[in-house]
Amino acid sequence: MPRAADSAKRFLDALQSRLRPELFQALCDPVRVALVARLAAEGRPLTVTEVSGCCGIHFSGVSRHLAILKRAGVVRAERRGREVHYALEAPALATTLRELADSLEATWENAERHAAGASR
Repeated sequence: MPRAADSAKRFLDALQSRLRPELFQALCDPVRVALVARLAAEGRPLTVTEVSGCCGIHFSGVSRHLAILKRAGVVRAERRGREVHYALEAPALATTLRELADSLEATWENAERHAAGASR
């Protein structure tokens, strides 16, 4: 297998191990990004009522968006009596995004070294 194809395979393997489509689908909506930002800014678990002030939509819509973020592992939910409190899974999210960035950088660096060697 040529070096470029080998590098591409390693890159694809690294991406597939870190890239979860549900994560990026959850983060591609502006309302969900606003909810994540609100939870990050508060730094503590919030109820749907508390978090909903950031985005100007009905509570039921906020609940649906939070459920999508929860399924993607971006937030966690804890029931306290009749209320559910949502908190950002900041360390896990940061780790996932950092690992993805590291994989991209390593692949690009390897490709650049390979290209430089091939041009000699």
